[in-house]
Amino acid sequence: MRRTTFRALAATAAGLTLSATAVTAQAAGPSPDDDVAGADRYPAALLQAMEDDLGVEPERAVQRLEYQHTAAETQDELAKRLGDEFAGSWLDPERDRLYVATTDAAHAAAVRAAGGHVVDARYSLDQLDGWAADLAESTAESTADATAAPGDVTGWHVDVTDNSLVVEVLDGGAADARAALADAGVPDAAVTVTTTAERPRVLDDVVGGNAYYTGSGARCSVGFAVTDGFITAGHCGSAGETTTEPTGTFTGSSFPGDDYAHVEVGLGSTPVGAVNDYAGGQVAVAGSTPASVGAQVCRSGSTTGWHCGTIEALDVSVSYAEGTVDGLIGTDVCAEPGDSGGSLLAGDQAQGVTSGGSGDCTSGGQTFFQPVNEILDAYGLTLVTS
Repeated sequence: MRRTTFRALAATAAGLTLSATAVTAQAAGPSPDDDVAGADRYPAALLQAMEDDLGVEPERAVQRLEYQHTAAETQDELAKRLGDEFAGSWLDPERDRLYVATTDAAHAAAVRAAGGHVVDARYSLDQLDGWAADLAESTAESTADATAAPGDVTGWHVDVTDNSLVVEVLDGGAADARAALADAGVPDAAVTVTTTAERPRVLDDVVGGNAYYTGSGARCSVGFAVTDGFITAGHCGSAGETTTEPTGTFTGSSFPGDDYAHVEVGLGSTPVGAVNDYAGGQVAVAGSTPASVGAQVCRSGSTTGWHCGTIEALDVSVSYAEGTVDGLIGTDVCAEPGDSGGSLLAGDQAQGVTSGGSGDCTSGGQTFFQPVNEILDAYGLTLVTS
C-alpha cells in the first residue's frame, strides 16, 4: 500500500502553549489589514511571518493559503482516482498551480477537469515508494542496528517533482550509496544521489515554544495539545519518564523509526488549541488537514522565532546518528537546537512536530517534522482545536 500521498507541510510553529491560563483563539499582534479580504480567517502573526520571510504581501498570502487548502482536497481525490498510475503531485505557489504526475496519459482529461496540470512520469509513486522501502530493508540488513543506515547515507525520500528516489550522503559517500542501491535492486535511472557536508542531528539542546522539562533534566518543546496533554518529539523522552512545567508523564514514545511521543499532563495544566506566536499572543489551531509539496510553511520556536519556507518532500527517511526515522516532512525552513518537539502549521492546520535537521537560521538549513496525524492515530488521541 502506498505510504506517500500528500501529507501537509505548512506553517511551522515551534511551541504550543500549555498552561492553566486560557488563551485567545486568535493570534495577538498587529491586526490584519481591513482591506485584505479573508485576512480575518488567519492569525495576524502568520501573515506577518509570510511577509517577512517570503516577501508575500497579506492579500497574496491569503490567496495562497486558500488555494493550498483547496489543492490539498483535489490532490487526494486524484490520487485515489489514478490509483496505480498516480506518480505524485506538488504545488507551484507562485502561480497557484497543482501539478499531478501520472504514468498513464489516459488520465490527463480527469486531471485537467479537476483543475490540475498533467505531468508525464516514468515511475509510479507505488514503484518509488517500494524502492525506498527496499533500500530501507537493505541498509538495515547491512548494519548491526536495524534502525540505522550504513556509512555515509544520511537519508532518502521520493522526489515527486523529479520522479526519482533521492538518496543523500555525506561528502565522499556516493560510492557506498550506489552499492546499497544496487543491492536493493533499484534502477539507476530512478535514483538521484545528493551530498551534504553535515549529518542531520536531533534538535534537543534548548526548548522551543513553551518549555517542558524531563526527569533527566532535558528541555524540549510542546508540539500540539491533545485532550489529556500534548504531543512532542519521541527523542525528547522515554515512556514512563516524567515532565515538569507542565507536570506530566510520557505515556508513549517512539524513536528512532518514528520520532513522536505523547505526554499526559496533570490537573494543574490545561491543554489549549493554540501555538505561541512569540509576538505576545497565540496562533489558533483549527485542525490537521495535510498540505502538499510546494506549500509554504512557517515555524516558531524560542530559539529562532518565526521562520517560513517551503515543503520540499514528504515521507522522507532521515538517518540520524541515533538511527533512521521514516515518514518525515522535509522542508527548507531553518531551525536550531532547542526547537525539538515544536509545532509546524499550515495556516491554522497542524502539520507536524519538529524532529531534527541541519544548518541554522543564519546560513539556512533543512528541518524535518513528524506528521501530526500519524501521532494522533498511533495513540488514539484527539487534537485540541479552537
